[in-house]
Amino acid sequence: MNKEFLNKRYKKEKRFILIGRVAVSLTIIFLVILLGSILLRGISGFYTTNIFLTTNLSQEIIDPENKKNVEEIYKSSWRKIARNSIYDVLSAFNKSKNIDKISRKDKRDFLKLFSRSSEFYIRDFTLENLDSIGKEVKISIPSSSLVDQFLKGKINIAVNEDDRPINDKQISWINFMVENKMIERKFNINFFYKGDSRNAEEAGILGAIVGSFFVILVAIIVAFPVGVMSAIYLEEFAPKNKITNIIEVNINNLAAVPSIVFGLLGLAIFLNFFGLPRSSPLAGGLVLALMTLPTIIISSRVAIKSVPPSIREAAMGIGASKMQSVFHHVIPLAVPGILTGTIIGMARALGETAPLLMMGMVAFIVDVPQSITDPSTVLPAQIFLWSDQPERGFEEKTAAATIILLVFLLTMNALAVFLRYKYERKW
Repeated sequence: MNKEFLNKRYKKEKRFILIGRVAVSLTIIFLVILLGSILLRGISGFYTTNIFLTTNLSQEIIDPENKKNVEEIYKSSWRKIARNSIYDVLSAFNKSKNIDKISRKDKRDFLKLFSRSSEFYIRDFTLENLDSIGKEVKISIPSSSLVDQFLKGKINIAVNEDDRPINDKQISWINFMVENKMIERKFNINFFYKGDSRNAEEAGILGAIVGSFFVILVAIIVAFPVGVMSAIYLEEFAPKNKITNIIEVNINNLAAVPSIVFGLLGLAIFLNFFGLPRSSPLAGGLVLALMTLPTIIISSRVAIKSVPPSIREAAMGIGASKMQSVFHHVIPLAVPGILTGTIIGMARALGETAPLLMMGMVAFIVDVPQSITDPSTVLPAQIFLWSDQPERGFEEKTAAATIILLVFLLTMNALAVFLRYKYERKW
């Protein structure tokens, strides 16, 4: 009878182990699928397509009096120069195909292959190379996202012409430029050095990264000292009565409150009552500080509680006061756990969008913020904005920005694990 009972127990254990392994395997598979899909969509976002445009920097248009006055050159008719250079390429194509006339529709369709900011790239090149005025030079300018997506194979040309964003003529023009080595694919450095843009080929994440940095800076400056001091008081100095019990229960409950509630709280207090600048890292950082306070307090209390009572007793046994035993002996030993909880709390805050939506940090912000009071956005909000754009080029930008966000989150979590294992004491 005992043998039969043991066999049943062993079979249950084997089934439980099998179920656990299946669960872990499914988790790994889903994680690989998730990360794989993001990587496959986002890797191409780190590369862009540029077009070498032979441009005649006409002195009659740019600097007719040859004064080399930067302010006057800056105000020149750059759109005319850019369009003349672009139409020259179209004329070269027509000449190769023995086509005499260029229709207005062809001109409009051909312009769609080039970035809307082509004139500004020509202007900036000229201002950096004033000696090139009056000469014919080759300037690398971004193509439109239409060309970029086509060359990356993300536009299905097998469907009917009316059902795709690019027509057959535009495809023949692109192939002509490829054959004449006018097109190159390069690493999209502007993705990291520019702010947001209405044009997918020019949109960057620098503004969102700087905004995220300011928001996290404000949050940690506010939440870390308040959270740690609250944890020290509740764990070491607060009397154990009904009031402290109610406070502890509410702190634990706040850790489970949906983040959108903190956004509503911030909207009511920081924006409506205190009148802080809307869409600013200051307001957003204060909201995230409120949201991460419970996490920091709870993790700090656990870290302080994990220090053996013998440390406190030994310190007080040699004449140290309660304050000295806590701050000179207990807290230094609890620092790894406190830092771990703080970093994990900040990592959670970095990935939050809902509370910042209420603070107006989803606005279209082109300029990179210079201070905590300037209008700005954050990485999660930038991803949200791009995911809602109809233009196909924003799809890979969304995935690329998600990769950047995941790298930051993984780095912060890896730092928390490193600090835990490096400085953790075994008792």
